[in-house]
Amino acid sequence: MENLFVIKIGGNVVDNDPALQSFLTNFAAIPQKKILVHGGGRIATTLGRQLGIEPDYINGRRITDGSTIDLVTMVYGGLVNKKLVASLQAHHCNAIGLTGADANIIPAVKRPVADIDYGFVGDIKYDSVGVNNLQIFLNNNLVPVIAPLTHDGNGQLLNTNADTIASALAVALSKQYAVRLIYCFEKKGVLENMDDEDSVIPLINKTKYRQLMQDKKLADGILPKIGNAFAAIDAGVQEVLIGDANDLLQNITENTIGTLIKP
Repeated sequence: MENLFVIKIGGNVVDNDPALQSFLTNFAAIPQKKILVHGGGRIATTLGRQLGIEPDYINGRRITDGSTIDLVTMVYGGLVNKKLVASLQAHHCNAIGLTGADANIIPAVKRPVADIDYGFVGDIKYDSVGVNNLQIFLNNNLVPVIAPLTHDGNGQLLNTNADTIASALAVALSKQYAVRLIYCFEKKGVLENMDDEDSVIPLINKTKYRQLMQDKKLADGILPKIGNAFAAIDAGVQEVLIGDANDLLQNITENTIGTLIKP
């Protein structure tokens, strides 16, 4: 099967222009088929506060009311997405910016209200991803750059965690490609000790994950990444890597740097 890299970029890298440009240079240099999924939460938070919209997070996930869905649509689908596309074009990488509504690539359903009302947040069913339409882009040498927005099919955009989108894409495309899912951010991997940058855990399986959760060693920001990594593995993706954006070119090889997530 042909290789495909699904790469998610987030954390402090997206709003640090020198770090972002370095990452995009490396991303553009990947010769194989690739998809970039991006976040932009800090930028949304900063601009939201300028507009009088205070962020509300629970367990690392943004609560999305009516004002917030308008905000993240502007920031994720507009400002951040189009800046990334323009930068990749400067690196001779023919990118196309998309949300989940474009070409119906990522339909979702509004998360039902249980203990927490997350508002306009979308949950993806892996078998609903528009694989055929994504392949049209990939087979025509276009590089999808996907904002963390989905849609419900009835005209409503939904905020969806970018880690979840990357996981869903990796699973949906794993029947057509040999997929490696890579989560890139500003750390070298998942840290055993949040205060020690050198305490990278090289391998996390489910036993290790349960231990880390029990010992409360995982920061809120890393929880969606690991949760979505295991969701991808449970659905057939062979392995997931969480690592430093600076190590991207190393991490498309077998000799990886960072934290591998395996069953």
